[in-house]
Amino acid sequence: MLILDQYWWVFFLPGLLLGLYAQIKLQAAYSRYMRVPSASGVTGAQAARAILDRAGLTGVEIYEIGGHLTDHYDPTKKALFLSSEIFHGDSLAAIGVAAHEAGHALQHQAAYAPLQLRMALVPVTSFASYAWSGLVLLGFIVPTLFYKAIGIAIAIFAVLTLFQVVTLPVEFDASRRARERLLRLGFIQRDEQVGVSRVLNAAALTYVAAMVAALLQLLHLITIARHRDD
Repeated sequence: MLILDQYWWVFFLPGLLLGLYAQIKLQAAYSRYMRVPSASGVTGAQAARAILDRAGLTGVEIYEIGGHLTDHYDPTKKALFLSSEIFHGDSLAAIGVAAHEAGHALQHQAAYAPLQLRMALVPVTSFASYAWSGLVLLGFIVPTLFYKAIGIAIAIFAVLTLFQVVTLPVEFDASRRARERLLRLGFIQRDEQVGVSRVLNAAALTYVAAMVAALLQLLHLITIARHRDD
């Protein structure tokens, strides 16, 4: 069966465990600090709006959306999308997450190089994702064809892995900008910075886990190719 060789668990298990750990840590930090109101009393939407306006980004709109941890900045629409609990919440978690998304808008404004690269990679990565899904399906149906196309599989997955690698500095930098702006605007006190940082660091860990899992899977594909040629 596709990729289920003797090396599969060696490459798969560490990424799986790290991913599970990251999700547990994120949910724990998020749940804890969603229950801790900020001293300033501002909501996530208000904090994000103030950060954007202070930076001159008055044209960047903020929209409320459904779901849990669905918050994101869309550079093509130049808009922030905040889940209801973040949009209306006045907790440390809410204003931290909202400020993080505003941080992406600040990156866009400053033409932050890693964000520019990630944006350029989006269409290529989207195509690579579809191509990878097709190869995996092909591999389950006719495994020998997948192994014959292992070079193509490596090239496709290398693109997906590159996207994960580029994402890391983008996310860490957005969190740094978020903490700086929240302090500068007086939305959090020094002692509250710990709670905000724990939430943002836990969220960043999920991206680290995704990158590690992608790298390990890429290494697995390379291992398959090397043993195929032996």
